[in-house]
Amino acid sequence: MRKAILTGCLFAFCFFNAGMAKEKTVTIKIIETSDVHGAFFPYDFINRKPQSGSLARVSSYVKRLRQTFGKNVILLENGDILQGQPLSYFSNYIDTLNHNIAADVTNYLGYDAQAIGNHDVETGHRCYDKWIDEINCPVLGANIIDTQTGKPYVKPYTIIKRDGVRIGILGLITPAIPNWLPQDLWSGLRFEEMVSSAQKWVKVLHEKEKTDVIVGLFHCGKEGGITTPNYMENAALSIAREVAGLNVVLFGHDHTRYCETLTAKSGQPVVCLDPANNAMTVGEATLTLAKQKGKWHVKIGRGQLVSMKDEPIDEEFTTKFKPFTDRVNDFVNQKIGEFKQTIYTRDSYFGNSAFNDLILNLQSQITGADISFNAPLSFDESIQAGPITMGDMFNLYKFENQLYVMRLKGAEIHRYLEMSYGQWVNTMNSPDDHLLLLDAQTHGDAQRLGFKYFTFNFDSASGIDYEVDVTKPNGQKVNILRMSNGQPFDENAWYRVALNSYRGNGGGELLTRGAGIPQDSLESRIVWRSGKNQRDYLADEIRKEGIIDPQPNHNWRFVPEAWVKPAAARDRALLFKEK
Repeated sequence: MRKAILTGCLFAFCFFNAGMAKEKTVTIKIIETSDVHGAFFPYDFINRKPQSGSLARVSSYVKRLRQTFGKNVILLENGDILQGQPLSYFSNYIDTLNHNIAADVTNYLGYDAQAIGNHDVETGHRCYDKWIDEINCPVLGANIIDTQTGKPYVKPYTIIKRDGVRIGILGLITPAIPNWLPQDLWSGLRFEEMVSSAQKWVKVLHEKEKTDVIVGLFHCGKEGGITTPNYMENAALSIAREVAGLNVVLFGHDHTRYCETLTAKSGQPVVCLDPANNAMTVGEATLTLAKQKGKWHVKIGRGQLVSMKDEPIDEEFTTKFKPFTDRVNDFVNQKIGEFKQTIYTRDSYFGNSAFNDLILNLQSQITGADISFNAPLSFDESIQAGPITMGDMFNLYKFENQLYVMRLKGAEIHRYLEMSYGQWVNTMNSPDDHLLLLDAQTHGDAQRLGFKYFTFNFDSASGIDYEVDVTKPNGQKVNILRMSNGQPFDENAWYRVALNSYRGNGGGELLTRGAGIPQDSLESRIVWRSGKNQRDYLADEIRKEGIIDPQPNHNWRFVPEAWVKPAAARDRALLFKEK
């Protein structure tokens, strides 16, 4: 067995009756992948180089387990499989007549059940409904409710039988989707709160289905995230603790590895696993069951996260899909323009950057908006000077967001930026302090990477000139000086603001908690929305211009410079190992 990358979690009930030595036992292996994000093959189609992880290695691992444990290996996929790599985009939006590649690869691996993630919903009904029809295994989502019927849109659960053991797999999705995605992508659906939904369906699994084991397959993080009076974005650990009857909780969404055995309020141990993203690891729960008085009981439960780094590539898998990957390679290698300068996302954290300002400027150019907002969507990527291809566009703009123009008052713009910079920069009390708001606890977190908050919520603006005083408390850092065209900036005036659909629907809460706009009022503020995804619009503009010389706008800066400049150098060295 490969070495687990994290310490395994184990619980056991010990039986001292000598007769127990001869009791019949059954061992079940439950394997989870989550947040694969198109990492199907050991090749990064964005940067055109080999990559670790991938389902090609998971396939080898699962094949080997099946040789030992046979049908007692249960393979589960936990959502966010439709988005990430160019091959996913190609299959979702270009090569739409053939089977979706995400369905074909999961069918090849022989998954036993598939949950749905928020980025799967992001592809829209046309794409994910087709994908659901093409998958050979049950697609689960108990709290995805069809508003016409009041019943789950897909199967709420499935029952898997192995060696006489009845195993219930319950699927749930984070209900925060309306905070991120336009309603047309999930029309006819609503997303119920997870804890109460789990309580309802676990009861069904116990009382109606008479299951011996219940496994939660939840596309949400462990805890935290968006919290409203009605739901939590990330409720995995709450469900594990509060809902009696679960043996295993498999989760994801937050791209953060987790392996612990918790004790529920009922006193029952629950193995909880999150393998993080990109098929770099798998979650593996091993359950040994013994039969007592005619009913199976979990005797020993163990969880571990197993690295796929050293797994061999399943060559049969890659060969089968080579005609498709050849077509994707042709797609990503299409030249669309040329950059005179190399641009870096890391520059975006320390002030104006050519990378982020290029996107801001193109958004304004496309929409004619007065002001433009954007954040770096990748932590540390670059696009080299020279020919720019479609593959580079996935580094320039990571997600398939739409582009919006919204009406915002000057005071709302100001409050929006105050929240953004409040999450982004530290309040410096001396020249020796950090410039950035860092957190040593998040260095291993695949989404925060040393920051306290998500970097994809660090919006800056073009169209206005402003200063950010890092010595001032949160809420008082941003001083808007003027419009960049020289006109006064008016806190009481209305402005047309370009931003992505994730932000426009409430993602990151900069418009709601920051600007103070009620969630149910956001739709009324949208005055224009793009007909296709934002990356396509950006690519079209680059094609039109042909040769681009990306430069910082120099329309805002951190102050006081005597403190900021050395602090920025220290933080760059810490985060990016720059000398």
